Amino acid sequence: MVSGIVAGRLALVTGAGSGIGRAACQVLSREGATVIAADRNYDSAVETIKTHTALASGSNDGDHSAVELDVSDSSAVRNLLQTTLDQYKAPPTIIVNSAGITRDNWLLKLSEEDYDSVLSVNLKGTFLVMQTFAKAMTETATPGSIINISSIVGKYGNMGQTNYAGSKAGVVAMTQSAAKELGRFNIRVNAILPGFIDTPIIKTVPDKVVQGMLKLVPLGRLGLPSEVAELITFLSSNKSSFITGAAIDVTGGF
Repeated sequence: MVSGIVAGRLALVTGAGSGIGRAACQVLSREGATVIAADRNYDSAVETIKTHTALASGSNDGDHSAVELDVSDSSAVRNLLQTTLDQYKAPPTIIVNSAGITRDNWLLKLSEEDYDSVLSVNLKGTFLVMQTFAKAMTETATPGSIINISSIVGKYGNMGQTNYAGSKAGVVAMTQSAAKELGRFNIRVNAILPGFIDTPIIKTVPDKVVQGMLKLVPLGRLGLPSEVAELITFLSSNKSSFITGAAIDVTGGF
């Protein structure tokens, strides 16, 4: 019998091919959930399931699955719901919206295309996944937990990231609004605001800039994706049963 704080639950994780999404798949599976790893890069999602998730759950890949998904495409999101219902006979009760992109530039140089692409994935994509799968939960009277990954940049802003900061601030406001609407269905919605986490996005930042950022972090280091994933899993479980509409910083004190 599988044990763990989310044992027996079905979890959909977007952006599952790397970083926080991949770590969420690992920890959720370790704690007993069956995981659907969704990513625009299908090969990365497969790698998450075959290597990381299977190891975390101490078994082969079992009932876990990997899917290709562009969260900004409403038809693709609807198709994924139908595929999930066909395969698992029920909607996921844990939704982790971790898919996100950056297209950084100074405000005065930022192209409309780069603005639109970031808002389309980070904000609209979170909306589409949340709306589509929450509707399925309400239709089956299934309690659930939705965790949306925002960013501390959404609270404080950051140079060169007007588009990204705007999208992540929107995720928090959308989360709080959805929590008010979905509470009567026993669906909880929370946001996490990671700070400087050791993910592929950080790898693109010059080391000198990273060292400057770390001076602003009282704990003096980058966070680990697994440290965010532990909170995701807690918010997915009954241990957080009276938490909804929250926006929780995971920043090392930044």
